[in-house]
Amino acid sequence: MPTNLKDALQKWAEKNEGAAAAEAEEILLYGQIPPIEKLDATLNTLAACHKLSMSSNAIEKITNLGALKSLKILSLARNNIKNLSGLEAVGDTLEQLWMSYNNVEKLKGITSLKKLKVLYMSNNNVKDWGEFMKLADLPNLEELVFVGNPLEEKHSSEGDWRDLVTIKLPKLKKLDGVPIVRSSDDDE
Repeated sequence: MPTNLKDALQKWAEKNEGAAAAEAEEILLYGQIPPIEKLDATLNTLAACHKLSMSSNAIEKITNLGALKSLKILSLARNNIKNLSGLEAVGDTLEQLWMSYNNVEKLKGITSLKKLKVLYMSNNNVKDWGEFMKLADLPNLEELVFVGNPLEEKHSSEGDWRDLVTIKLPKLKKLDGVPIVRSSDDDE
């Protein structure tokens, strides 16, 4: 039987000397045993949360984020997530999204994250430029980790990955952990 969010938050409170999850700015629920499978309505109690870490669980869908009006960092790495639908609810606040090691193929939903600065998206299943180009609609995106996606693997083996991404995402400052150096005539 999977761990539900209510039980996970109760364990969190016990570990944090009875702290109230509803008032906490950082909630770490990663690697629950047994794993969390569902983002249920219990999330509605976390209105003060700035950083929510639920990586290394068995979550399949992004849901019930509507009440997280202060959320800036969301970590859902190492789950079973296939798409990014559901992120629209945190589109006005989210600055970092950690989604590495999932099964994401389509980036639908990402374009609502207008404040997103950091996207860790390594080891997913993004295969084509059409999906990748949805990232161009993120006006504040500065750092991207995309290693281990079929699109990146293909173009890295062809030797043109960094050059192509630098052209397609001109505001990006860091790609796959390495700063992007542009020639001085590209400076503002």
